[in-house]
This record gives sequence, C-alpha cells and structure tokens, in this order.
Amino acid sequence: MTTNVLVVDDDPIQRRLLEAMINRLGYQAMTAERGEQALSMLTGPDGEGIDLLVLDLVMPDLDGMGVLGRLREMGRAIPVIVQTAHGSIETVISAMRAGACDFVVKPVGAERLGVSIKNALRTGALEDEIRRINRHVSGTLTFKDIVTRSPEMARVIRLGERAAKSNIPVLIEGESGVGKELLARAIQGSSERRGRAFVTVNCGAIPENLVESILFGHEKGAFTGATEKHTGKFVEANGGTLFLDEIGELPLNAQVKLLRALQEGEVDPVGGRKSVKVDVRLVSATNQNLIEAVKKGTFREDLFYRLNVFPITIPPLRNRREDVGDLARRFMSRFAAEEGKRIRAVSPEALALLTSYPWPGNVRQLENTLFRAVVLCDGDELSVAEFPQIAAQVDGFDVRVPPLPPMPEPVPVHQGPAMYGDEPVRRDAGSILRDPSIMALLDENGEVIPLAEIEERVIRFALTHYRNHMTEMARRLGIGRSTLYRKMKELGLDDESLGDSDQNAA
Repeated sequence: MTTNVLVVDDDPIQRRLLEAMINRLGYQAMTAERGEQALSMLTGPDGEGIDLLVLDLVMPDLDGMGVLGRLREMGRAIPVIVQTAHGSIETVISAMRAGACDFVVKPVGAERLGVSIKNALRTGALEDEIRRINRHVSGTLTFKDIVTRSPEMARVIRLGERAAKSNIPVLIEGESGVGKELLARAIQGSSERRGRAFVTVNCGAIPENLVESILFGHEKGAFTGATEKHTGKFVEANGGTLFLDEIGELPLNAQVKLLRALQEGEVDPVGGRKSVKVDVRLVSATNQNLIEAVKKGTFREDLFYRLNVFPITIPPLRNRREDVGDLARRFMSRFAAEEGKRIRAVSPEALALLTSYPWPGNVRQLENTLFRAVVLCDGDELSVAEFPQIAAQVDGFDVRVPPLPPMPEPVPVHQGPAMYGDEPVRRDAGSILRDPSIMALLDENGEVIPLAEIEERVIRFALTHYRNHMTEMARRLGIGRSTLYRKMKELGLDDESLGDSDQNAA
C-alpha cells in the first residue's frame, strides 16, 4: 500500500520538483497550490488517506504557519515537514512549536528529503500509537483509533457509530484476531459510558465450574474454597460496558443465568440471598456461527436472539489488504520503540510482500510478524529479509537461508588433550590444525566437561568471534542482553567488554 504525501507550495516549479522526487522515493505525491486548498483536501472524503504534509512556510493568503494553526484547531494529527528558503533559527523554532516534526531548506536534495520523510512517518506513527494506548487505558478509544482505508471496514465503523448512540446489545462476529475487542472499546469510547469501566471476560478461558462465580460473584463460604466474597464481572462493569468474548463457549447452565441478568438487569451471586441490580452495556463477540450452535443445541436460542439484536461482522484482513501497510507501520513504530531500535520505515518491497500474503491469523498474526521482524532487523529499514517465513509462502518472493556448514570430524579421545589453551584443535595424521568451530566435550581423562566450563568457553569464543558486539552475541546465543551481562560478570569478563561496539556506538 502506497504512502500518500501532500506537497503544499505556491511555486509551480518547486511543486513539480518535489512531486517527482517523492514519486522516485517510492511514495505517492499529491499537490496543492494554496494553504486553503490543502486544508480542503485534508478534510475531504480522501483526507484520511493523506499520511504526510510537506508544507511551504511562505505562501500568499494562508501561509504555512496558518495551516499549522488550523490543523491544531481541527485536532488533526498529521506529520508535517516544513520547507523554507531561509532556514533561520527563529523560523524553525516557531514551526516546531506550531506542530511541525521536521524542516528542510530549499532546494532540498532527494537523500535529505527521503530521510526526513522516513523520520516523520515513524514519529507520526509512534505518536499515534502512544495516544491510542493512553486512550485505551482511560477507556476513551474512538473509531478514529481503528486503522483502516477499507470500504468494508468503513461500513463496520458506521454501524459501530450508530450502536454507540444507544444501549442496544451488540454482537460482534469475525475470525480470531480481526480486532473485535478494539471495536467494542471504540463503541464504548464513543458512547455516553465513555471513560467508565470496560470489563473483558473470555468465556472460553473460564473453567466450567467457575463461570457463574466469575460472572455473577459469590458470597463467602458459598462453596469449598470461597474464603472471601467476590463481586463478579457484572458488578465490576456496573455503569460501564461488559465485553463477553467468545460467547459461544459459555456453558448451557450459565447461559440461563446470563439471559435472566440481561432481561431483569440484576444478577444472583452464588450463595447470595438477594439479587444485585446492575446497569451494564453488553457487547459480546464470537468467531463461531451461533446459528449453527443453536441448531446443534449447544447455544440457547432465546439467548441468541437476546444477544443478536445489533450484529456487526468484521471482515478478515485478507479482504481489506489496503489496511496492511498502515497497520505494519504502526506496529513497527511501537515495537522499535519498545526494543530500542532506530527503525524508520518498512521498505516498499516488504510492504508489497505483506500486502500479498493472505494473513490467516489476521491482525494478530501481522502484529506478531512485525514484532519478530523488528527483533531480527539490524538496519534502519525492514526489508523482505526480515520476513523469511512470509516470503516463502508468496509467489515472486524468495528469501534463501544459507546452508549449514558440514559437521567437523570428531576429536579422537585417545590422542590426548583436545584443548590447547582456550582454543579447541583437531588432529589429522599427526598434525595439529587449529579450528575454532570445534569444541571438545571430553577432558584429558576422557570425562565429560562440566556445563559451566563449556558455557564459559562458548561466551569467551563469542566475544572474540563477534568482536565484543553484545547485541549480536546475545541474539546468536539465544539469550537476553541482561542475561549475557550477568553471566559475563559472574565469569569476570565484564571488564574485558567495556570497549565493545555497543558501548562505542552509544
């Protein structure tokens, strides 16, 4: 999926140069001659598809600073790169304070502009993710937090917005991993219950004998092990929203009590003497066909009709491939920040690969795939090489893993010591050949070498082999950096690595 960059400049020559340059960099350039025209495009039907603004500061009528001010008033968060012919410190500071994330001086070169665009997109995606996480915690997520350019998802969002205006029960249907909980949170965040409790219950993860207790609560001593009173999820969600995920997994005996709770607006705690009134907005979700479950007798028909008042079906990710690029960039920015990596973009080739893959695990699988790619990446851009498992399943993409080197010959025990100093050796026809890829498992007496000693030799060898590059060492050894530092400290090697490449880079 292509990234759309809007160029706003009153100079037609400069506008055409930037347009050609941006297209060569692999993005889709759009142009506007005036600030008012740019704002009209941003607020128009295709405005949500604009990912970045390259904005000239000096223009007639509404200049660049005026556009930045109007964007702030509109509450539109979009990365903006300002361009100026002067580049004075005062101008740059004013633009940054007004909301710009970077600036370039005219005439800008392709390399400088490319770096600026990558940084701006990464920063914008990370800021969006931080804002979304904060709204997630506060219970104020809205439909704007759902990343989509798909017409099918636009219909889903329109239905969600209508459902949010009332307390009507909503049943969200869709495959596993499509984002049913996100839609449920957006419904609450756009309703009158915004900011109140949002309680999630995975009905498929509750032991059958504890379903009633967890949902409706229990009194102290109601059953063996009930040493304290438990209020239950319905009471926890009082005044807010209760999200019942995988509702089709609910046992039949609990379905009866759930139906009564929905009809009467009250719950009966296990062992309790009186009912408890609750005010709960119910949103349920399932990846099953509940109509088939009703026919099989595993789901109550009366409960189905009570839940299925306002059904919303979320399409799988393979049916909305135009969303893959935005989701990939958002996940990349988040995981790069969490892992402390300076990854600025996903390459066009990698985006083409990700868009071509059918994603049977939907958004959840894409998220985990990006996490793995960020961990594997050593550069500043995710390429096809970071997605070998995906490339192997898509025609036209091939990431070959180099074959393992042939196994070395074993060291004969009867030929005496297998180690010379700290380096293993191999003996052939009476000559001694030093080979760092061989490590003996037996000592001079033919006994197995202790694991602690083998571990020390491996770490010492890795220090030399990877030239004290601690990140690469930890990755190749399959341990975390903190674990590696701890083991080196225990072995007295921490002083030897003070000059490693990681610390020099820092």
